[in-house]
Amino acid sequence: MEDKPANKRNNTLGSLITGSFLVSRQWVRNWPFIIYLSLLALVMISSSHSADRKVHHIADLRSQMKELSSEYIDTRSRLMVESMESKVVEKASEIGLVKPAKPPVIIKADN
Repeated sequence: MEDKPANKRNNTLGSLITGSFLVSRQWVRNWPFIIYLSLLALVMISSSHSADRKVHHIADLRSQMKELSSEYIDTRSRLMVESMESKVVEKASEIGLVKPAKPPVIIKADN
C-alpha cells in the first residue's frame, strides 16, 4: 500500500515536469482562465518595459537639458564680454574704424 502513494507522487511529479497534466479532463475546463492569466502577464510585462523605456528617455532628456543649459550660460557670458564697449572699439579698430570724438546726434522727425 505504501508503494501506491509513492508511485502516485512520482506520476504527479512526472506529469508536472512534462506538462501532461494540462491535457487531462480536469484541466481542460481551466484553459480559458490559464490563457486569460497568460495574457494579463504579457500585458503587465509590456507595460513594465514601456515604463522603463520612458524612464531612460527622461533621464537622457534631463542630461541633454543640463548640457544645453551649461552651453547657454557659457554663450551668454561670452556675448556679454564681447559686447562691452572696449571690445567693440577694439574689433572696430581692427577693420579700420575709429571712435568719434563727438557723440552722435539723435534726429527726431515729426510726422
